[in-house]
Amino acid sequence: MGDSSRWAEMRDRRMEEPGAEEAYEAARLAFELGRSVRELRERQGWSQTQLAKAAGMTQSAVARFEAGGTVPTLAVLERLALALGVSLKVGFEPRQAA
Repeated sequence: MGDSSRWAEMRDRRMEEPGAEEAYEAARLAFELGRSVRELRERQGWSQTQLAKAAGMTQSAVARFEAGGTVPTLAVLERLALALGVSLKVGFEPRQAA
């Protein structure tokens, strides 16, 4: 049995555990938010330090956020949006069928 087969089996077992789906979704959301902020920052030609200063944060907090390591509060998202010159849009959408 190959490594990828064992990994898939382990993932499937873990996803059956209580709370696993919610944790996975939270991690996915944190990663996507971080990626979006990194892309906006890079379009402006800013370093993490420059964004941190503009948003009233530390460079390490920006780095953790961009890496998907933290789930930010709405207040943090608003500060980042203001610093990046964009509007924050929060909403709900129907889930796509798997």
